[in-house]
Amino acid sequence: MALLTLTSDIGQHDYLVGAVKGQLFQINPDFTIVDVSHQLSPFNYPQAAYTCRNSIKNFPAYTFHIILVNLFEQKPEQLLLAFHHEQYIFCADNGLLTMILEGKPDMIMGLPLDKTSFKNTLYCTRIIGNAINDLLNGKSWSDIGIPDISFSEKNHLRALLGDSWIEGQIIFIDNFENVIVNITRDEFEQQRKGRSFRIVFKRDEVIDKISETYADVSEGEKLALFNSAGYLEIAINKGNAAGLFGLEDFTEQSQNQYLQNRLFYQTVRVYFE
Repeated sequence: MALLTLTSDIGQHDYLVGAVKGQLFQINPDFTIVDVSHQLSPFNYPQAAYTCRNSIKNFPAYTFHIILVNLFEQKPEQLLLAFHHEQYIFCADNGLLTMILEGKPDMIMGLPLDKTSFKNTLYCTRIIGNAINDLLNGKSWSDIGIPDISFSEKNHLRALLGDSWIEGQIIFIDNFENVIVNITRDEFEQQRKGRSFRIVFKRDEVIDKISETYADVSEGEKLALFNSAGYLEIAINKGNAAGLFGLEDFTEQSQNQYLQNRLFYQTVRVYFE
């Protein structure tokens, strides 16, 4: 029985997520499909990379991960199938893959799209579903697509480093309005070198210790911790940090900034002393 995950920026307001699953079940009714998220913000690559990266690493080996994000940012000629750390990943050829993996995959293959076909989300789903079914039926890698093709690459969003500081960008705001910053625990400790620190963000708010849980501070108090994915998180115990402190991710910036294609991220800086 094949385990598939499904991640998209489709949303839940119409029929399309259900239709995608219907197409997959038509190809193989024995597929088991797990939804990761369908609420990813369009065009927000760091958010999508963060979500997919930290979901994928928790699944059993040889899971098939279908990522329908920014499928048509450019006119598509191929989809990508990657095999990396014993996981299969399907996505558009738009640079997201290398952001998810923070580098190149162990193996890569192109799934060509028919130039005469009308390319929409359901068409792409059928291409991916048929490739999964072929792999399950023992078809060779080279017979499914084109191995070792060239593909679009984007660098993942990295924290900036200085001798006495590290600066990260807000990449995700969760359902509780906790704010996730692209600083990992390992990066933090390597840069800290045992020193004391101050986490400084909007309105000159300061946090000078790392909590283990939200309950380490009184209700309504701010805190910083490393979440289950290992990323720095700013939160308020039983409150909404993003709303109270006016913190935003890229998708909440002004329409003018979006139209000018400016990727603007609010930053959080940690000073080491």
